[in-house]
Amino acid sequence: MPELITSPELIPVPGGKQINEYVGRVRTGDSAASVAHMIAPAGWSEPEQTPQFDEFTLVLKGVVRVESAGNVIDVRAGQAVVTRAGETVRYSVPSADEAGSETTEYVAVCVPAFAPDLAHRAAD
Repeated sequence: MPELITSPELIPVPGGKQINEYVGRVRTGDSAASVAHMIAPAGWSEPEQTPQFDEFTLVLKGVVRVESAGNVIDVRAGQAVVTRAGETVRYSVPSADEAGSETTEYVAVCVPAFAPDLAHRAAD
């Protein structure tokens, strides 16, 4: 039987980004995949990470900057980017002037599901 998910689970993280998980280890107990709506302020960034999951990111508003192997990709509203497990990446949001918005919103789908210990952030 289909399971209606009426609200996300807020996953607290430092730096001002908000993770609203609709499907995943925290909200539904699923480890196969996670789906989260992210809201990040202009100027937000996180440390480099080498995750054990593929991440599919669809930008709804603003810009997500993805750095990997010396390359920088600005993913704008209406665009998506795919990063693969084992690839070292760094996500950030440029200034409000560059992003065209005070906040950036995007949907992240991770396979298998996101877990902090699977992200392998540089600060971890």
